[in-house]
Amino acid sequence: MKISILLPLKENYSKDFAGAVSLFVNDIYNVSKFKKDIIIFGSTKTKNYLSKNYINIQKKNSFFKSSNRSYVERFLASKDFIGTNILEVHNRPNYIKIIKKHYKNKIFFYFHNDPLAMSGSRSILERKFIQENVDKIFFNSEWSKNQFFIGFKNNEISYDKISICYQSTDKVKIDFDKKEKIITFIGKLNKAKGYDVFGNVILKILNKYKSWRAIVIGDEPREKLFFNHKNLKLLGFKSNNYILNYLKKVSISVVPSRWEEPFGRASLEASSRGSCVIITNKGGLPETSKSAIIIKELNEKNLFKKISYLINNKSMLKFKQRENYKNFYLTHQYVANIIDNEREKFSLKVFNIHKEKVLKIIHITNFNYRFDGRLQYNTSRRINNGFIRSGHNVLTVSDRDVLNQKKNFIDPKGSIALQKKIINSYKNFKPSLVVLGHADMVSLETLEFLKKNNVKICQWFLDPVTKRGPDYLNNKKRLISKKDFIDATFITTDPKSLDFDIKNSFFIPNPCDQSFETLENYNHSCTNDIFFAMSHGVHRGELKKNKTDNREIFLRKLINKNPDINFDIYGMNNIQPVWGDTFMQKISNSSMGLNLSRGEPIKYYSSDRIAQLIGNGLLTFIDIKTCYNDFLTNKQVVFYKDINDLSYKINKYKKDTNARKKIAKNGKNFYFKHFNSTLVADYIVSKSFDLKIKKKIIWS
Repeated sequence: MKISILLPLKENYSKDFAGAVSLFVNDIYNVSKFKKDIIIFGSTKTKNYLSKNYINIQKKNSFFKSSNRSYVERFLASKDFIGTNILEVHNRPNYIKIIKKHYKNKIFFYFHNDPLAMSGSRSILERKFIQENVDKIFFNSEWSKNQFFIGFKNNEISYDKISICYQSTDKVKIDFDKKEKIITFIGKLNKAKGYDVFGNVILKILNKYKSWRAIVIGDEPREKLFFNHKNLKLLGFKSNNYILNYLKKVSISVVPSRWEEPFGRASLEASSRGSCVIITNKGGLPETSKSAIIIKELNEKNLFKKISYLINNKSMLKFKQRENYKNFYLTHQYVANIIDNEREKFSLKVFNIHKEKVLKIIHITNFNYRFDGRLQYNTSRRINNGFIRSGHNVLTVSDRDVLNQKKNFIDPKGSIALQKKIINSYKNFKPSLVVLGHADMVSLETLEFLKKNNVKICQWFLDPVTKRGPDYLNNKKRLISKKDFIDATFITTDPKSLDFDIKNSFFIPNPCDQSFETLENYNHSCTNDIFFAMSHGVHRGELKKNKTDNREIFLRKLINKNPDINFDIYGMNNIQPVWGDTFMQKISNSSMGLNLSRGEPIKYYSSDRIAQLIGNGLLTFIDIKTCYNDFLTNKQVVFYKDINDLSYKINKYKKDTNARKKIAKNGKNFYFKHFNSTLVADYIVSKSFDLKIKKKIIWS
């Protein structure tokens, strides 16, 4: 599983200047059971990152976009984000609308502040949008959660999406005998944090109790509050490690917030180090410590009274220190377990891939039932056979047959019936994976329904997508039309050779199948030399009047150049194409086959004819420009450079029977070992779930 964590744009994920969100993310990451699966994304100029799994997104100003939008879009376009199963977004609710346009897997959102004070969650409509469009919401306190649901009716709250996830720190051994007479204030030095009240009170305390000291850690450039005393020391901004080590010797920690603190890291950390903590009852502060002393009304008189009482009652001070330490439970591991449990719930189907061999798969493609076996030997069934041989439970939906059979006056294309069938099939079958094969009529609304129900969706596509090939624009459109809902795309062309990008795309070869490619032509004396078959469309079944194929020009030249070669060619010169068992009978009569695809050659592309030629033991000729020599050698197939080179080699291997049969046999053995339907099906499943496949894949 892959978990991507997105920090707020201005969050500094560095050891020297880390804020509360960065500290939280790093601390939980270090103890998470999913540590190896997590990548953290942010944007900072500092180089001293908190962890090695951090990816820094360089800032790029745009005149037309806000810095936040630009940041999120660059994150979503990052190659390191590809394949993310769970995206965890921290403390920026306004990011969700941008993310939902481009990302369809699971989203966790973490509130570290008051939702009503944040852009993207101030209004009830914005908060309802958040609830509807994320899969889990973590609040840093009960108080923050209650703020979020202000204005909601009880039946409008999705309780199953809610978790309280407090901030955390570690718990170390404390020697209470080494506690010193130190009082601390840690945080922003402003009135909202109550620093004005603390400053006035601490001067009185230090004047009265001369053996005590006060330490202030923090800064506030926007608000100037100055307090001066020989026993008062201002340390300025300090790293979190420094603060935690210093708190070990602190006796009293004061967190006198005037504003509604969503939680309060200062009191949390002070409790973990056995300080006696004085807090106000604002916001989530009372949730930070079970044994804190709470000031219900913040003023100088009440704060002075609480501190004086503790100084004068040493036994009570020691008791409160030990109680805070003893009752502290918000460790990194405790909070990480809360988050990991939720991650595990949403990743259960991914884990089942590891633990269970049987998946439930809906395979939606054209199985050609309406053609009564004429198109039995097709790639749809090869891939389907591979799923079944891998032990999966496969439900097939033949989309073109449904469209053909269900169209009527109300539903002229049969599209409504197809969407209904797919959705009902999901409800009855509950698959983990939906595989689309040229399923162009599956609507985006149907795919969105499947994604919302945590279903992985992938697609395979066999047609050429080369710019100088047939139907380029249409095939390109078909291939990318569903990109927002597809977890993985598998094509019979090298994805890097295309002039457009397909996210999470992979090459697959045209697979052979042990139940289809059953011939061994190298073992027989065949009456024909070269076999080649094409058609004007598999669904027509016959030649279309006045239609030509650019391959016909090449083939006529080849025939004219080689009068001594016995060609057996179908689909041109008024010779009808052959199908089904007739195809198998015809191909069995040739010792060699020409693998010639439509359009200009492009890296790795071939029609599915290649599997039938090599798989049935014909010596197969392949254009070198397809780069298939990356996989196969001249001991398994014959590569040619041009028509003259092809002519020479056809004549050569017609005469050299032994070499022809040996290469053909090697080719079949190689193809069945490395390009078989089971291996291709396993690869499709593994890449769709972002898993490592154990078998050797020479074409990956």
